[in-house]
Amino acid sequence: MQVIDVSAHHGTILALQSIDCAFPAGRVTALTGGNGSGKSTLIAVLAGVHRATRGQVRRPAGGVALVRQSWSPDQPLPLTVAAAVGMGRWHDRGHWRRFRSDDRAVVARAMEQLDVTDLAQRQLGGLSGGQRQRVLVAQALAQRSGVLLLDEPTAGVDAAARERIENAMAAEAERGVVVVHVTHDADSVRRAHRHVHLEAGRVAVPVSPSPEDHPQRRRPA
Repeated sequence: MQVIDVSAHHGTILALQSIDCAFPAGRVTALTGGNGSGKSTLIAVLAGVHRATRGQVRRPAGGVALVRQSWSPDQPLPLTVAAAVGMGRWHDRGHWRRFRSDDRAVVARAMEQLDVTDLAQRQLGGLSGGQRQRVLVAQALAQRSGVLLLDEPTAGVDAAARERIENAMAAEAERGVVVVHVTHDADSVRRAHRHVHLEAGRVAVPVSPSPEDHPQRRRPA
């Protein structure tokens, strides 16, 4: 994924300024920066849900899966965990078509990766914040997209959930996916292949490490 001279606004506020950056396929990129640095805006621009006011985003084939910051609905939908993860297949199948055996296998694998299989018949609105976050990541994995974007996916979750989510990101990179996640966690940065840091809506130089395998990277379980 290539970002070329991208700027973006929130109303009259300039949130991103002339961003030039590559996010390689098959690599996990950690995106960091202080509050107001433009991290969430950049993720939204990469996903295509926030319009860039200048520049171009070149996305690979296969679509984009986006996991926003932890979601806590005031009036939760009557939706089971299995149904929520299954919604990830709508990207390929549409919500009106019956699932095939391969769709069910993809959903089952995503639930297993995030350790939510035992929660399959639980209502999404009745889960803890950490459980719900794992379900939303599993839903994104079920899309089998070419790009996986996550905005602080491990914020507020316990160590076991963090490990599951980070292993899932590593597995997607192994599959050749572009993986970008916002984080404030130093260990998550060390586990990533690349680190992009934003300051005041710009990419801080240098971007590190190189796109080669990072020595701190762990293979997915």
